[in-house]
Amino acid sequence: MKKLIILLIVFSSISFAQLINPKLVLQQNEYDFGDVVQGEVVSHVFVLSNSGGDLLTISKVRPSCGCTAAMPENTELKPGESTNLNVSFNSTGRMGAQKKLVRIETNDPESPQQIITIKANVVVEGTKIQANPVLNFSETQYDFGTIEEGKVVEHTFKFQNSGKATLNIDDIKTSCGCTAALVSNKKIGPGEEGTLKVELDTKNRKGKMSRTITITSNDPKQPTKILTVYADIKQ
Repeated sequence: MKKLIILLIVFSSISFAQLINPKLVLQQNEYDFGDVVQGEVVSHVFVLSNSGGDLLTISKVRPSCGCTAAMPENTELKPGESTNLNVSFNSTGRMGAQKKLVRIETNDPESPQQIITIKANVVVEGTKIQANPVLNFSETQYDFGTIEEGKVVEHTFKFQNSGKATLNIDDIKTSCGCTAALVSNKKIGPGEEGTLKVELDTKNRKGKMSRTITITSNDPKQPTKILTVYADIKQ
């Protein structure tokens, strides 16, 4: 009986710590740029979130190489908040397979350091590169702010096919029936743009909430993209 009580106390302490401490969550911890022509500078946006119960502070972001740069939009995240981390890679003077690391240091007591990995294959100009679609969103999150319970709010995300082949949007899923998403066109040509309208129904909801929209496409490097919307519902 005593052992059971001790185990319950330990388990409760761990659960309570997870609730009150900040916690860094990476929606994605690796990205492959694929073939990159030598001299090009390419970039990718990673999303960092605080799923804990206290303020998350990003103290350092350290790339493993001078050819890589990384800068978060915000260094302090309240519970439930997210920020974009733009990571760029300069391929000048590089050749062949590349693998670079970005170390993120925070006040998350369980994982004070997390690592993001970027990869690329640097080729000389003139090398034949396979034509692929590339799905790029100008933003991956949106905060509706404080809204009254019962209202339906909407936001339109913009995206572009920055690749050299037709982009096909295969599927769109929302994490909740209270969220709906409508894409302007499921087939986007190279260089063309599209929109994704997201509606959030706050009926019977209260407090802070976040919902995700998962987009699946034929982008070979990143077939799944995740968008996040936030709201603080007041009754």
